[in-house]
Amino acid sequence: MYRVGIDVGGTFTDYVASRDGGRMVSGKTPSTPGRENVAVLNAIERIAAAYESPLAQLLGETEVINFGTTVATNAMLEHKGARVALLGTEGFRDIIELRRGFKESLTDIRLEAPPPIVRRRFRIGISERIGADGSVRTPLAEDQVLAAVERLKGEGIVSYAVCFMQAPANPVHERRCAEIINQVHPEAHVSLSTDVLNQIGEFERLSTTLMNAYLSPVLRDYMARLLDELGERGFGGRLLVMQSNGGTAEASELGRLGASALLSGPAGGVVAAASLGSATEHPNIIGVDMGGTSYDVSLVRDGRPEVRTDAWAARYRIGLSVLDIHTIGAGGGSIAWLDEARAIQVGPGSAGATPGPACYGRGGERPTVTDVNLVLGYLSEENFIGGEMALDRAAAERAIREQVAEPLGIDLVEAAVGIARIVNSNMSNGIRYVSVARGHDPRDFALLAFGGAAATHAPIQARDLGIRTILVPKSAGVLSAYGTLLSDLKVSTVASHLSLIEDVDSGELNEIFADLWARHRHAVESSDVTEIERRLFFDLRYAGQVHEITIPLEVNGAGIDDAVLAAAVEAFHEQHERLYTFRLEHKPVELMTLRQDIIGVRRKAPWKPGRARGGGEGVTASGRRVAWLPERDGDYAETEIAVYDGARIEPGDVIAGPAVVGEDNTTILLLRGDRARVDDRGTYVIDVEEPW
Repeated sequence: MYRVGIDVGGTFTDYVASRDGGRMVSGKTPSTPGRENVAVLNAIERIAAAYESPLAQLLGETEVINFGTTVATNAMLEHKGARVALLGTEGFRDIIELRRGFKESLTDIRLEAPPPIVRRRFRIGISERIGADGSVRTPLAEDQVLAAVERLKGEGIVSYAVCFMQAPANPVHERRCAEIINQVHPEAHVSLSTDVLNQIGEFERLSTTLMNAYLSPVLRDYMARLLDELGERGFGGRLLVMQSNGGTAEASELGRLGASALLSGPAGGVVAAASLGSATEHPNIIGVDMGGTSYDVSLVRDGRPEVRTDAWAARYRIGLSVLDIHTIGAGGGSIAWLDEARAIQVGPGSAGATPGPACYGRGGERPTVTDVNLVLGYLSEENFIGGEMALDRAAAERAIREQVAEPLGIDLVEAAVGIARIVNSNMSNGIRYVSVARGHDPRDFALLAFGGAAATHAPIQARDLGIRTILVPKSAGVLSAYGTLLSDLKVSTVASHLSLIEDVDSGELNEIFADLWARHRHAVESSDVTEIERRLFFDLRYAGQVHEITIPLEVNGAGIDDAVLAAAVEAFHEQHERLYTFRLEHKPVELMTLRQDIIGVRRKAPWKPGRARGGGEGVTASGRRVAWLPERDGDYAETEIAVYDGARIEPGDVIAGPAVVGEDNTTILLLRGDRARVDDRGTYVIDVEEPW
């Protein structure tokens, strides 16, 4: 049986497949923006060709396709979600605009409001009210709901978000509202806030529910089309989709909870980074994923990826558990341009898959980071993506010269170096955002570089931040696709429970967690699940604060008891001090939310050891070329470097910089003083020279 992992990026679609846990194949195919299915099918056709199998036979023998997609992300960024309406408590329909008074730039009076995902005329106030204690203060005006749905149906609404005040205390009105919608408009999608984010915090709950109503129909329709096309070609297995929390879920689940797929694309890479870090005895990892469009940074501590519940997407709040991934517009296709002050800028615009960088020869005329790396001598003109594509150096030089060098009155190399400095500085700042800004010292972490381009820039970020170890797996270019094969089934559940920690009844908490377990465990039960785990968390704050910190619980077999509560409070004080530099042990600590992750641990393809040559410097360079490399004094110097063919490098080999290693889907740059050793899993473990 086959297991397939596919990750659709902005420029390339990556694929990995294994047959009966044995031979694996991987590669890239150009993405097809706006027609994502085409790239997915192209990837599967390439897999069939690699296994010398007819497509129908391969799909018929495929047990599962694990899929990372940017459909939800693009729908939010491009504001192309479903036509949605909001039914909320009368007098509170403008919470989505009032927020918490939050504004990205408090001093910018010209900052426009975010584009609305629901027009005000489709935000309907309904007479109802639930008290904080769960009692019904004002009955639901069912006639108002009926009239609103009949009108909205005629207006072309296809999705409803229902978010009533105090619904977490008692969801009875939301449930009844959903029943009325299903009777009047049965084909419509319905998102209830108590199903999407059952916690205190009106803006967070409303924003997340609206996003879910906006995205779910898009995901539902897309997954249905993809399954139909795969089924027509012989596929009868399961389609599992990466979620933002680092787990996978059935495609049908994403049609219900589309907001959980916002970070589906980069999530697989974070899962793989955590797995590889543990396998190489580096439990603390900063993962950097540089593809064609973006540079995604994540942090893994003690073998577990950092997760947050206060993320933003396209200027809307998402309160679901999501991997802490910071994204900047610094991919290989990011475009270099001059601003009004004639200063060089890089990104966030990208040449994408079409037309792509100028050196791709597909009609691109604007200079990109890939063009710069080619001109500076890091990339091979003949052997890009394992020899599948030749790069046009003359086109890259022309783009940089005409749009940067000549307008600034500088030469070609100086312009390319200037672009490289800008984009590398942006990347280093992106790493600082998930490390230093979160209270972590980057020197305590190894840097894991993956995606097609991260390994070309990693030595510079390592030196900027004092990181002494870089990890680059041979599968770096397709690591996000491989991560989908490593991910477990996962459902994240939430329940509100507002109480001072000193007043908490631990028995009541155990009952709530047991109820969440009973109601959601079925979502992770599967034939390939070997065991089911659960992880418990508290959202805690000092009484009177308006923000919380999520604290993992160390629970023994007896469940939550006084010892667990005391340990959680101490962990909260420590985390608060790490994040905000102070702790208030004299202040009461308040419990806001209970969280439980239910995880179905799946059988996985292991990191496979390779054949060891026996160590030493047995591998020889396949050639030499001139490149411009950064030096300790900050200048770039013309340097002759060794060029190695990654296909000839085996475990045990050692390579000293300055050099480049051309793997099938990535290029590894070693600066002067760097030393790379290939371990028995095929991972380049690079010892970095002293920081600059």
